[in-house]
Amino acid sequence: MEKTPETVIPVGVSACLIGERVRWNGGHQLNHFIKDILGRFFQFVPVCPEWESGLGVPREPLRLVGDPADPRLMTHRSRQDITDMMTAWAEKRVGELGAQDLCGFIFKGKSPSSGLYKVKVYNDKGYPVNQGTGLFARAFVNAFPLVPVEEDGRLCDDAIRENFIERIFVFKRWRDLLKHEKHVRHMMDFHTIHKYLIMSHSPKHYSMMGKLVAGLKKETLEEDMRQYETLLTEAMQLKATVPKHVNVLHHMAGYFKRHMSTDEKAELNEVIEYYRAGSLPLIVPVTLINHYVRKTGEPYLGRQIYLNPHPLELKLRNHA
Repeated sequence: MEKTPETVIPVGVSACLIGERVRWNGGHQLNHFIKDILGRFFQFVPVCPEWESGLGVPREPLRLVGDPADPRLMTHRSRQDITDMMTAWAEKRVGELGAQDLCGFIFKGKSPSSGLYKVKVYNDKGYPVNQGTGLFARAFVNAFPLVPVEEDGRLCDDAIRENFIERIFVFKRWRDLLKHEKHVRHMMDFHTIHKYLIMSHSPKHYSMMGKLVAGLKKETLEEDMRQYETLLTEAMQLKATVPKHVNVLHHMAGYFKRHMSTDEKAELNEVIEYYRAGSLPLIVPVTLINHYVRKTGEPYLGRQIYLNPHPLELKLRNHA
């Protein structure tokens, strides 16, 4: 897929993950899935807090020290406290990134500057607890709480990888909506085409969002859109589970009842049950439903993002 201005999705990334030699020892942590696969669909904005803040390459390793809730960033051997320098740089860099409309960020796990989860924080006796967050990662999340974020190592988990990438594509579509003149009709259309995708993550949130959309008024549209964005973010952060997918699949199957033979109905139900049992990946029932959408020309399902939420080349629904 060739990237065009219309399809480019700007995503921040720790620079070492795409092969830049900016680590403390002059090396990198090239992740081929991130660079070679996701790089076909995302326009990466690389960031290395330690190198960009002036520490150079190579450099003395860093570690977090003290209170995990509010740690200091120290050089490992010389014990130089560089917290204030990194904090000031991070505030400036986050401001610059705000102008780039990032739709996601992939951080380097375990990094004292960029790790999101369970970064080691050392006490005064030199013993670590895995309870910290890198200083730059914390600054980014605080500045952009709605932007999807994840760590490189966690992307090895099929469910986490699919959820994160799906959130990025949803966030991009939402951002595109915000760039146009705000209109009740546009909001209703966005909600309509995302119905089953949102349901696959949280039927509860879909119900709340539906009530919000049903009561949209031009006079309160700005505030309603902010509430909707928050609910959308909360919903998409919840993992789409097998039972929730099965519920959505059966809802969609109901649109074809009058157009299918007895054998076709049995086949579709059988495929859904095989998916429920873990014998087939999600892509199989979804492909079959897409077949009936094309065969019947069903207009409502034909617009549902759930059936094509991200490029097939990513194979995110191919795991059983």
